[in-house]
Amino acid sequence: MEVVQVLHMNGGIDETSYASNSLIQKKVIALTKHISEEAITNLYCSTLPRSLAIADLGCSSGPNTLFLVSELIKVVDKLRQKLGHESLEYQAFLNDLPGNDFNTIFKSLPNFQKQMSYQMGPGIGPCLFSGTPGSFYGRLFPSKSLHFVHSSYSLQWLSQVPEGLDNNKGNIYMACTSPPDVLRAYYEQYQRDFSMFLKCRAEELVAGGGMGLIDEDKVNSFNIPQYTPSPSEVKTEVSKEGYFSIDHWEVSAIKWNDFDNEFNASNAFSNDGYKVAKYMRAVAESMIVSHFGDAIIDEVFLRYRKIIADHISKENCQFINVTISITKIG
Repeated sequence: MEVVQVLHMNGGIDETSYASNSLIQKKVIALTKHISEEAITNLYCSTLPRSLAIADLGCSSGPNTLFLVSELIKVVDKLRQKLGHESLEYQAFLNDLPGNDFNTIFKSLPNFQKQMSYQMGPGIGPCLFSGTPGSFYGRLFPSKSLHFVHSSYSLQWLSQVPEGLDNNKGNIYMACTSPPDVLRAYYEQYQRDFSMFLKCRAEELVAGGGMGLIDEDKVNSFNIPQYTPSPSEVKTEVSKEGYFSIDHWEVSAIKWNDFDNEFNASNAFSNDGYKVAKYMRAVAESMIVSHFGDAIIDEVFLRYRKIIADHISKENCQFINVTISITKIG
């Protein structure tokens, strides 16, 4: 599987789109917003830049794409007013893989910028937005061109399916029946990828810049390129590379069924299993269709919905989130 060519969240704004099924991600961004705000406050006060370049890596599309960037701009603008400084020029770079629905993002920009101007008043400097397609496991920006990098629910995706998974029979990911060498292959791929991610960002960030960081043969040959590291594994990789110092560290949890009340409760399928299945379909459909074709997709998620509903009824299922704020060593 060529992850760069295949992986993307479902585009558009219909029922199965990522834009309509990304509330969990927004709640995590809101839950950890204080870390990002603290990081960018420290950055501004220590460097006092005349322009501020922010990159959102793995931005996807939909309401979350511009939410975090707008919140960071508001924090800095409020701070510069308090200190009596002139407004900055803001640059926001929105990055994701080439298959991402950038068109939906760009169509939403005029209305977003109008709202920002209304909320923040005429004194705010220009806010310039650019799309940057490509893998964040390689260089994306010129050296020392960024002040702040944010990435949420993106770094669990690997750059490729790990090699050596031929004996992971009957599984499409790490499972309790996976042999030890499969688990090791996933972990080693994560180490290589995260090391490259840190190296590239160290080159692109200015000194002091910061980051706020979720058919049987076909089944047997399909493996999800994802690894969710433990907090200690993240900390080990950051410390080992030596490019960044750790400023803040936090682990939080969101329940699988922690959706808002805007879903139509009268819908016969409106239960926890249905909602989680919709969320997973918005994220994973592109990979499944690439490998198996689209004829099976509805049936796959119908069965998945039933499995998830049964699982939630028996256990307290949670998404565990590791949030880390790091600063480039000068």
